Amino acid sequence: MADKKKKNNKDNNENAENQQVECEQTAQVNEELEALKQQLAAAEKKAEEAAAREADRKNDYVRLMAEFDTFRRRTAEEKLSLVSSASADTIKGLLPVLDDCEIALAQLEKSTDSEAAKEGTLLIFNKLMGYLKTKGLERIEAKGEVFDTEFHEAVTMFPAPSEDLKGKVIDVAQTGYTLGGKVLRYAKVIVGA
Repeated sequence: MADKKKKNNKDNNENAENQQVECEQTAQVNEELEALKQQLAAAEKKAEEAAAREADRKNDYVRLMAEFDTFRRRTAEEKLSLVSSASADTIKGLLPVLDDCEIALAQLEKSTDSEAAKEGTLLIFNKLMGYLKTKGLERIEAKGEVFDTEFHEAVTMFPAPSEDLKGKVIDVAQTGYTLGGKVLRYAKVIVGA
């Protein structure tokens, strides 16, 4: 029995040692598990930060592309506007020449002098007007039309010779023109009252 007691004591001691070793191993495994959880949390945080930085970069890139697109479109519109403005200024400068041609033609019609002078002046006027029409210049037809402030500028009002001419253009003092649908110069007219 003494042997049995010794054996039991020995077994108990071994069991206690085994339990102590198991407890130490469990504690060590728990410590390693906690360390791994912390490393995992740190890695996840870094991954989220990297994803956020990448999303910010992508948003910055998209914003930059949109700004560039807007800049390109605005620049193209400004160039078109500048070209249109330059051609409008050029054509506007030629309008007095057209006026002079019209006056010359009117004077030549009244004159009985040379038929060749009439034809020459008419030829020059038609060539100039034809060229300007190709650039978008259109004459504003006003005589006999209802007075419209969008196209006409009243110089004076004159008693209408008949009832149907009231509020209409009786005569044109200066021809008006549009360029590309926009009024370049208003027609200066005499309106029936």
